[in-house]
Amino acid sequence: MRAAHYDEQGPAAQVLHVDELSEPVPGPGEVRVRVRFSGVNPGDTKKRAGWLGSSMPYPRVIPHSDAAGVVDRVGDGVPAGRVGQRVWVHGAQSYRPFGTAAQYTVVPQHLAVDLPDTVSDELGACLGIPGITAHRAVFGDGPVRGQTVLVHGVLGGVGRMAAQLAAWGGATVVGTVRRAEDLTVAPQAVRHAVALDVVDPVGEIRTHAPEGVDRVVEVAFSDNVDLDAAVVRNGAVIAAYATRAARPDFAFWPMLFDNVTVRLLGSDDFPPEARMQAAAEVARAAAAGAVTADVTVLPLASVAEAHDLVDSGSRTRVLLATDC
Repeated sequence: MRAAHYDEQGPAAQVLHVDELSEPVPGPGEVRVRVRFSGVNPGDTKKRAGWLGSSMPYPRVIPHSDAAGVVDRVGDGVPAGRVGQRVWVHGAQSYRPFGTAAQYTVVPQHLAVDLPDTVSDELGACLGIPGITAHRAVFGDGPVRGQTVLVHGVLGGVGRMAAQLAAWGGATVVGTVRRAEDLTVAPQAVRHAVALDVVDPVGEIRTHAPEGVDRVVEVAFSDNVDLDAAVVRNGAVIAAYATRAARPDFAFWPMLFDNVTVRLLGSDDFPPEARMQAAAEVARAAAAGAVTADVTVLPLASVAEAHDLVDSGSRTRVLLATDC
C-alpha cells in the first residue's frame, strides 16, 4: 500500500515520505479500513515537529488520527457483517504507530464508527478530533439547551464544530473571530459574532449575553482568560482545549466568587465512555445536517504541503485523498 510516514521529527518537507509499505492485518477486535480521506489536524503536525520537546514514540509513524473509508477486513471477534460498512475513524494514531495517512489503516473496532448514508466521506474525515473535542467542550458538563455558549475561534476546526454542536443542542451561540473583517465568514450556527480586535470585546459580548454566558469553549486560554472571567455568569464552565502561554495565570478571586469551573481537554486521553458517547452524538448531528465543514483536498503525495497548510492556520479542513 502507499503510505505517508516519518522516521524522525522535523520540518514536514524534510521528514515526511510516501512509500510502498506492507498492508496491515487486523488483529483480534480490530478492523481494517480502506481509507478514502485522511484528515490532518494541528495535533498531527505537532507530533511530527516534536512540539514541546516530544520525542519519537515509535521508530516509524504513519501520521493522522482521523479518516473516512470502508471496512474491508476484520479480525477475530469482530462480526463479519462489518465488512463493507462506510465508517469514520478517530484516534487511529493515539498511542499507536500507524495512523490514517495510508491506503489502509487498522484500528480497534470501536474507533471505526458507522458513517450515516447522508454524510459524505469528506465530512466524515473531519469529524474525529475536532468533533469529539468540541462535543466534550460543549456537553462535558451537561446539556446546553436554553443556555448561552461563547465559542472562541469559530473559524477553526474545533471552534466551528463546537458552535454547530452547541446550536444543535439548543444553545444560543456567541462566537468570536480575531478580526472584524472575519465577521462575515462566521458559521451560520453563530447567532452573534464578535471580533476580538474591537475596542471593548467584553461589552460586545455582554450586549448579547447581559446576564453572562453559561459555557465558554476556549482555544486560547492564556490570551482570553481575563475576558472570559468578565463575561461568565455564576457557575459557568470554561472548557479549554488550547493555550498560547504554557503556564497561564488568571485572576483567581473573581473567578472563585463566580464559582467558575475550568475544564481542560486533552483529546488523546478522554475517558473511553465519554469518547464513545461523543462519537455517537457527533455522528447523529452530522446525519441531521447540523455539522458541516469546508475542506481542501490534496493527494497523498502532497502530505508535506498539507502539514504546512495546517500549520499556516488554514480556515478549511485539510484532507488527503489516499488514491491520488
